[in-house]
Amino acid sequence: MNERDRLAAIHARIAAAARIAGREPSAVELVAVSKTRAADEIAPLIAAGQRVFGENRVQEAQGKWPGLRDEHPGLSLHLVGQLQSNKAADAVALFDAIHAVDRSSLVAALARAMDAADRRPSCFVQVNIGDEAQKGGCAVTDLPALLAEARAADLPVAGLMAVPPAGVEAAPYHALLAKLARDHGLAGLSIGMSDDLETAVTLGATHVRIGTALFGARA
Repeated sequence: MNERDRLAAIHARIAAAARIAGREPSAVELVAVSKTRAADEIAPLIAAGQRVFGENRVQEAQGKWPGLRDEHPGLSLHLVGQLQSNKAADAVALFDAIHAVDRSSLVAALARAMDAADRRPSCFVQVNIGDEAQKGGCAVTDLPALLAEARAADLPVAGLMAVPPAGVEAAPYHALLAKLARDHGLAGLSIGMSDDLETAVTLGATHVRIGTALFGARA
C-alpha cells in the first residue's frame, strides 16, 4: 500500500466513525506523526495531500521541517511530544500547535517565549489520564489550577490532550478526557492514534495523531 492509499484509508476510517457519532468528518484534524521519519519519507505523504504533521522532539523537527516547508508552503506542524522548558522558545518559533503543556514551569516559559516572538501557537494541556508514573501530563486533580495558570498567562488554550494506558480499552479514558474538556469549556480534544482512532472520533476527538498507519512500521 502506498502513501496515497494509506492516507485515503485513514480518512475513510475517520469518516465512518464520524458518521456513527453524527459528526462531520471535517471536524477531525488528521495529524500525521512523522517522528523518526526522514524528509524523503515525509515528502510522498505531502504529495498525497497531507498538510498537518506532528513531531515529538524540537531538535529533530528543526533538522528537517524548515526545508520541507520551503518546498511545500502551507504545512502546519504540531509538537506532540514532551517539551522541556528550555526549548520553549524554539518550539514557539517552529510549531503551530503544542500538544503537551503539562506543568506550571512550562506555562511560564511558553508565555515568555510567545510574548518575545509575538507568535502564539495553539496549546493543548496534557492530562495524565491513566495516572501513569512514566507518562507526562498533569494529574486530573491538578487540571483546574493548571488551566487557570495557562489562561492567566494568555496562552491560547485550544483543548486537552491525553495518551491512554497501553493494552487496555481506550474508550473510558477518552470519555473522561471529553468530560473534562466540556467541564472546562474547551472544544479541542487531541486523542486517538492508529489503533484507537474510531473510538476517539466517536467520543469527540478534534485531532487524531496517526503515525504507523500512515508511514508503515518502523524498521
